[in-house]
Formats: sequence, C-alpha cells, structure tokens
Amino acid sequence: MTKPMNRPFNYFFLPIITVILLRPQIATALNTIHSENNASLSRRQFGITSSVILQTLSSTPQRASAGSSPIASRFESDILTAPPITAGTRYTGHENLYFPSWVEGEWDATQTLVSTKAPLGLAFVGGPQGSLEVAKATMSEQEQRLNQPVRLKLKFVNTKFGVVEDRAFNLKSRLNSFAGRNVVASVEYADVRESNRAAVLAAGGKETDPLTTTLVYFKGPAAQKTFVISHGQDPLDGDDWSGYEVDRSIFALTNTNTAPPVTTDTEVLYELRKIGDGDVVEGRLRLAGYLNPQADKLYFDARNRAVSLNDYTLTLKRSS
Repeated sequence: MTKPMNRPFNYFFLPIITVILLRPQIATALNTIHSENNASLSRRQFGITSSVILQTLSSTPQRASAGSSPIASRFESDILTAPPITAGTRYTGHENLYFPSWVEGEWDATQTLVSTKAPLGLAFVGGPQGSLEVAKATMSEQEQRLNQPVRLKLKFVNTKFGVVEDRAFNLKSRLNSFAGRNVVASVEYADVRESNRAAVLAAGGKETDPLTTTLVYFKGPAAQKTFVISHGQDPLDGDDWSGYEVDRSIFALTNTNTAPPVTTDTEVLYELRKIGDGDVVEGRLRLAGYLNPQADKLYFDARNRAVSLNDYTLTLKRSS
C-alpha cells in the first residue's frame, strides 16, 4: 500500500496547486492527497501546473480571422488534436521554439485566465479513473481564478540560433508568482539529445544559452522535469507571430513516499502582437491538456484530443 503524504508536504503544496492554474499537469492531485486516506497520486488530479504561462493582457486582442495561420486558428476551436512529436527530427542538438526578435529582453508581464473548459466532458479531467468528483474539484479550482490577473517577470534572450525564452528564469518566476510566495528552490537545465550543452557549444552557441529541458526542485519534497516534445511557429506576419510547443512533464516526490511519478502532456499556444515601437506586446495564451496512454483510463476514448482548455489574455511591458 502506498504511503500517505505527510501534512507538512500537503500544507506546503496546497497554495501552489490552488494558485498555479497553468496547465492540466500538477494540481488537483496535490490538492486531494491532503486526505490521509488518499494514498496514491492521481495524474489528472494534478490539474494545472508549472511549466508555462507567459504573460497577460488587460484588453482583449483581436481574434484570428477566417484566413488566419494554422497555429493561430487553433485558438478558435474547442476540439484540438495533439500535434505530432517533432523532437529529435532535426538532429541539431539545439532545437528550441524561436520567438520574433522584438520579444528579446526583460518584461513586466501580466496574465489573466479568461476561460476554462473540459471540451470532452468532465470525466476526462477526472484523474486516471475519470472520477466526476475529482473533475468537479479541478474545474472549481480553475473557475475561482477566472479574471484574476497575475503579474510576473519574464525574460527572453538572443542566441546565435534565434530568440528563446530563458526557461530557468521564467519557470521560477511563474511558479513563485502564481503561488504568491517563493516555492521553488532551484531550476536547472538538463541535457537531452534534442537540446544539449555540447551541441550548442559545438554549433557556436554560449554556455549561458537556455536549453529546452528543465529540472525544478521545490522547497517541499518534490521535483519536476519538463521536456519539449514538439514545437513550431507560423511565418512572421509583420507585427504578428504565432507558435506552439508541447511539453511533457514528469512530477515526482523526492521523499520516502512510494507514489509513482505523474506524467502529463500540455500544448502551449502563443499568439503575440507587437504594439507601436515594441515596448508593449499583447496576445493570447492557450494551454491544452492531453491524456497519457500509460496512466489514463479514458485515453483511447479521448482519441488524442485535448481534454482541457485554459485561455489567457497576455500583455508584456518592457522593464525599465
């Protein structure tokens, strides 16, 4: 029988789970395991975790038009199919999602959740067993965060290969900002075939260039490793840019608890627009959560479609 989590762990993580609301990854499970009778970690109970949340907007940006780009048009449908895995197909060792040049720099960001949906039905966000009780708790937590702006710092850096987000800096900033206090002990980069330090340096990059795989150690007994398994962007259209990535996150306890790691896939969709001289960027962020074939009872019923959608407005103001 799996050992139940201790109360210090529960009380440490409850604020994180309740507030993060980033993606269907690490939320409700941690919320529900505070019950000593709940001995196991439930995957979709992890509701909404770290990895990404990028910015936010005070006013609503224009919606994509009928002739919009393929990526931008994914904001308009509630039925999304997961993009194919692209990681490792380029064989460069420095794969990444590259942003337009006008995103480079440090930003004062704001993000506001404006919509949260379970497009295939509540059971699909109800943990590995499709529990309606878990699903209702997950959706209730997200709905409590609707229209509540969160402010944070974000950084994007220029590399030889293009402008990328400083994932270590941004991930720590997002987690701490959404939790309302410092919950991250450290964030490190990890080498994988698709993005590793040796390949970056061999291609003329720098020791400080961000990689795509991160390892987060929380101040509580837990860690999370996140990989980018798919990414792409539409051609830059003047001052408008759209891109996406699919993140695979593995969350695990680092104490003596024997609960198995929790693995989740989340598609992160960006739609950004440069305003004026570039000191302001507005846009939208959509987080689409998908089920995992090794963990979720309803995986085949979902047919590779998104089971949760969280839409945010975004704004970036260049830090002075």
